[in-house]
Amino acid sequence: MTATRTVELEGHIIDSGMMQRAFGLVMDLGGDFEVEEFVVGKHKDKTSHCRMAVSAGPDEDDADLQEILHELHQIGANLIDPVDARVVPAPADQVVPNGFYSTTNHPTRVRYEGEWIDVENIEMDCAIVVEEDDDGVRAYTKVLNAIDEGDLVVTDEAGVRVDPPERPRDASGPFGFMQGGVSSERPSESLIKQVAEALEETKREGGKVLVVAGPALIHAGAGDDLARLVREGYVDMISAGNGFATHDIERGLYGTSLGMDMETMEHPRKGHKHHIYTISEVIRAGGIEEAVEEGLVGSGIMYECVKNDVPYVLAGSIRDDGPLPDTITDAVEAQNAIREQAHEADMVLMLSTLLHSVAVGNCLPSTTRVACVDINPATVTQLLDRGSSQAIGMVTDIGTFVPTLADEVLTGDSSVTDGGEDADAAEGDAAGDDN
Repeated sequence: MTATRTVELEGHIIDSGMMQRAFGLVMDLGGDFEVEEFVVGKHKDKTSHCRMAVSAGPDEDDADLQEILHELHQIGANLIDPVDARVVPAPADQVVPNGFYSTTNHPTRVRYEGEWIDVENIEMDCAIVVEEDDDGVRAYTKVLNAIDEGDLVVTDEAGVRVDPPERPRDASGPFGFMQGGVSSERPSESLIKQVAEALEETKREGGKVLVVAGPALIHAGAGDDLARLVREGYVDMISAGNGFATHDIERGLYGTSLGMDMETMEHPRKGHKHHIYTISEVIRAGGIEEAVEEGLVGSGIMYECVKNDVPYVLAGSIRDDGPLPDTITDAVEAQNAIREQAHEADMVLMLSTLLHSVAVGNCLPSTTRVACVDINPATVTQLLDRGSSQAIGMVTDIGTFVPTLADEVLTGDSSVTDGGEDADAAEGDAAGDDN
């Protein structure tokens, strides 16, 4: 007799395409399904409900059914059986039990001793640990290298519920204007205004804004405007690499970014050495904060971060020159520092950096507002492909976006023409140094 399990889908499952994806997944994996109940929400503010029995097909086994259930679970189809999650002690440090539950980035609950518990610090590709103490029971995510021997790790999908956030059917909500996905053919001015409104709303509500930035932002001439946003309190944290901070400080010391004069766009004699001279001077001072305090660094984004107590994480790369003393060169340590920022963020602006955008995106829950801006649509597409489905993308020159955003937020006055007049200067958005 073929094993059968019942799953249910709830919410705007028709508009979001969840129901069609569920049917397609079952058929693609060789299974079968029967819809037992289907209630359609007939108004925009009404949700739908579908309950269906899923089997692995006559020629399949329980392992095949488990694979189907796993894939359905990832898109928000939950087992209807009210059973407790199965927890198994970790056999050793950094070792999880076979069949451990690997998280999505969606809000998640686990059932333990008859009670549903919210999973804390949700992010994708982690294990769920259940812990009992004097204050009760809690469930939270752990990356694999943080697992301790004896941790009670959730295995299988039974007793786990996932609730993917849904975008509105119409253009309402903070990111309703981006419902069409990634495109370079929408009016830049109106989109930037919408992002500015979301940024202002986040701050009004007491939320925190994280900026993930690449060095192309400096090359494209947007450094002063990001510095303005930091100074005026619209940026709470920055995540970047060694190259971003180096080129920002280089501009203040020499007027160049990666050797190019930011005023004339020419390459002065020995300009190509300015970035390494910059690193040397900051090392001599003892770090970025020390360089600011002694007056070596007197302007720029890193200067404003120090002066306004805005924390920053500079994650190292194998390509780094120097690096700056503030750069975290241990990959796991850098990942943990990025993770702390991501868990605190309520809105994230990802500006012209592929590698750091994907790294931060992997640590974010799907409920966090994310806007990714790059001249190359492949950057946004790859972020979405990696699982950051909540990210919305804007394909435009970062040298146009940041100044216009700053004007919109700080003065309410923006003027920008569509297109990408500075696209040549922003080629580094995707192709340049991403440190």
